[in-house]
Amino acid sequence: MSRKIIILIFAILSLNCFAQNNSKEDSITLKKLYNTSLLNGKSYEWLDYLSNQIGGRLSGSLNAQKAVEWGEKELKELGIDKVWLQPVMVPKWTRGVTEYAYIETEPGVTTNVPVCALGGSVPTSIGGIKAQVIEVKGLDELKKIGIDKIKGKIVFYNRPMQADVIETFMAYGGCVDQRYSGAAEAAKFGAIGVIVRSMNLRLDDYPHTGAMSYGDLKDTDKIPAAAISTKGANLLSSMLKLDPNVKFHINMNCRTWKDVQSYNVIGEITGSEFPKEYMVVGGHLDSWDLGDGSHDDGAGIVQSMEVLRLFKEIGYKPKRSIRVVFFMNEENGLRGGKKYAQVAKDKGENHVFALESDSGGFTPRGFSLDCNADNFEQVQSWKPLFEPYLIHFFAKGGSGADIGPLKKEGMVLAGLRPDSQRYFDYHHAKNDTFDAVNKRELELGAATMASFMYLFDKYGVK
Repeated sequence: MSRKIIILIFAILSLNCFAQNNSKEDSITLKKLYNTSLLNGKSYEWLDYLSNQIGGRLSGSLNAQKAVEWGEKELKELGIDKVWLQPVMVPKWTRGVTEYAYIETEPGVTTNVPVCALGGSVPTSIGGIKAQVIEVKGLDELKKIGIDKIKGKIVFYNRPMQADVIETFMAYGGCVDQRYSGAAEAAKFGAIGVIVRSMNLRLDDYPHTGAMSYGDLKDTDKIPAAAISTKGANLLSSMLKLDPNVKFHINMNCRTWKDVQSYNVIGEITGSEFPKEYMVVGGHLDSWDLGDGSHDDGAGIVQSMEVLRLFKEIGYKPKRSIRVVFFMNEENGLRGGKKYAQVAKDKGENHVFALESDSGGFTPRGFSLDCNADNFEQVQSWKPLFEPYLIHFFAKGGSGADIGPLKKEGMVLAGLRPDSQRYFDYHHAKNDTFDAVNKRELELGAATMASFMYLFDKYGVK
């Protein structure tokens, strides 16, 4: 056997041995992270306080400011290297007194239905509005009907989330345009208001709010916009089939104010080898005001904070600087995510990786990644490390709204992907509360995020 062949064989054996040792070391580290999260975790305790002691945290509200102060305090108590607040101007919109609506089949004969104003909507006139209803399945149908049949009426958008789409975020994306742009489009045809079927696969009495936009409409042309519960939507649709002349009454007292100052909350563990390479993990601190925002996105906040705590708990010292960011104003403006990215760009900071959790605190399944082929191949090689924890989903796709503005060539953006089948039962609704979150599922998610961060920190971005 030639000397070159012997050297080649020795090199291959050495690489295999190195890979096996690394794999064993990584398996041990992941086991420590999962064990610590499940046996000695803090995420559920943190979520309990954020949800039950502070509550809903709509941008610009007193509760949002309380959440900022809480987040800063908790990060400082972790004993990490740096904690600071990053100022950001955010919109302020208030709901006012509880909305009220009913279906009227004839004078004095009414049936109450659950509704809520969409975020950013203008109010109704004092005492509310009442008019006949025109039902449509979407924006295209609205245009086909035309102004003659729409003027002076309330447009009822009743396109449901598509139940046979297994990926529920795709089902959501397939109908959310009617919520976001429905009022702006209906106003162009002379409608006096809109009601939108809640973005929810379950039949219940919870209306789901969410952001909407008037586009470039003048203030005088804006019309009130509300969500109706899925049961309410079915009832109204059935009654319209029996009698197209039924009327709908709605009263809303919401209001938009001047922008106010708020903050992103940021904490950092400085890297031991590459301190100028930044890795971000985060979620959005704000939530809608109907529930307490436990799934959307209290879960993401406490899981992200837990990543840093787990590293400290097991004695892992990151090579790169790890930042946790609690972004403000994802729900109705994305101001926090945009501000963080702009400041990073202005400072010339080198962000190489970002991970977001904003899909609820359900059982983790894996990650979706916005990255190049080399990095995706690297992630695929880690699948055996995650299989003992039933983490199997690694796919190209979106990452997260708040980390999206950081995107640049060569960077890896990732989103935690929990099981999504129940997420839209709670999304933007009154029942998004602490009792809807399972402690074990939340802790598994935190450990999965920490494991992913550990691997990217150890092996770097390709």
